[in-house]
Amino acid sequence: MNISEKIGVAVPRILLPGNEIDHTRWAVIACDQFTSQPSYWERVNEFVGDAPSTLRMILPEVYLNDPDVQDRIQATQDAMRSYLRLGFLAAHDGFVLVERQHSNQIQTGLMVALDLETYDYNQGSQTLIRATEGTILDRLPPRMQVRRGAPLELPHILVLYDDPQFTVLGKVLEAKERLPLCYDFELMFGSGHLQGRLVSEPALVNSVFSGLSALIEPSAYAEKYQLPADTAPLLFAMGDGNHSLATAKAIWEELKPTVGMDHPARYALVEIVNLHDPAIKFEAIHRVLFNARPDFLQQLERAFAPHIRISPVRSFEGLSEAVLNQKTDEQKIGCVSGADLVLIEFTKPPHNLPAGSLQEYLDAYLNSHPETRIDYVHGDDTVQELGSQPGNIGFFLPPISKRTFFKTIILDGALPRKTFSMGHAKDKRFYMECRCINC
Repeated sequence: MNISEKIGVAVPRILLPGNEIDHTRWAVIACDQFTSQPSYWERVNEFVGDAPSTLRMILPEVYLNDPDVQDRIQATQDAMRSYLRLGFLAAHDGFVLVERQHSNQIQTGLMVALDLETYDYNQGSQTLIRATEGTILDRLPPRMQVRRGAPLELPHILVLYDDPQFTVLGKVLEAKERLPLCYDFELMFGSGHLQGRLVSEPALVNSVFSGLSALIEPSAYAEKYQLPADTAPLLFAMGDGNHSLATAKAIWEELKPTVGMDHPARYALVEIVNLHDPAIKFEAIHRVLFNARPDFLQQLERAFAPHIRISPVRSFEGLSEAVLNQKTDEQKIGCVSGADLVLIEFTKPPHNLPAGSLQEYLDAYLNSHPETRIDYVHGDDTVQELGSQPGNIGFFLPPISKRTFFKTIILDGALPRKTFSMGHAKDKRFYMECRCINC
């Protein structure tokens, strides 16, 4: 087994738009953002106009349940074929060093191809690449429709690796100024700046391979996480785009019996990012219920009694402070219900994380109240705005600590779904790079 196979990473052939394309209109934010705010995507559509854009090759999930969704899916694949035919995309063999400036910081990542044979999203997986949250299988079929038959993939997937000494990208960053520039531009709507450089020199590619391999060297790995020496190594943990990578895996399993192992769909283009990058900030993912019954809080209190306290709070600032400053043996969740602000405290929680304690109840509630819908939102302002609307209830959650993130995944498996996010909605990954998976 060579080093590439050992770490499940390959050098991709990346397709990028030429300099004649307006990159600011080309790059759009991940499709799973602003799912309850169609006005954002309408604004994007108006801004892009007739310019070539990744907007035409993706399906924003705000439209996933629309009656014309099949037409939208077909239109994305038609746009991919048209852009390929018109020569808008040029091939580059190598990694791409990505620097994304947002929120006054620069996040550094590397575009690579991950081997889907080394990934399993099921609970209890011991593969090199693992899910960090529970995968909702019902969410895969519509996403599989988008990928099935598509000639290209456009990734918004961020995958984390645990490199506190910053060894993996050390030599690449030392050589950064001499690397060919692939793109350098401002993202739309004040979402920051994006720069990419091609990493194709064999010595630099090998330095990345060696750095990643060293992270799972058995004795060092066991010492790092205080584990038995024969523990199956975890090299990559999902950051963003869990269901997108799961979709790629599911499509690969469909194709594999007929196309064999040497096929581009075996790999998925992703951006790998060091967990210890200073720009990586774990943010909570909040919940909003739509069309909830007026007696929701009374039902919640009865379900958790006597191990629950619900108390009013005067301001959203006071509510968020109580949630964000809680001690490790507490579980506090903020609640915005119309004009009311309340603090929910679980005194004997059923899960280790507040998100898990709440989610178990919400799942049961949604099963018995089919008229109620849930969405998972990013940003304090969004949960406050949506939760204050009549019939809605917003839940403000604390972020998870990244200090023990990898060890938690190794020992406990996937976290409760939608436990964390990396950054605010506007800071999410923008589509820029493409890769052929069926062309």
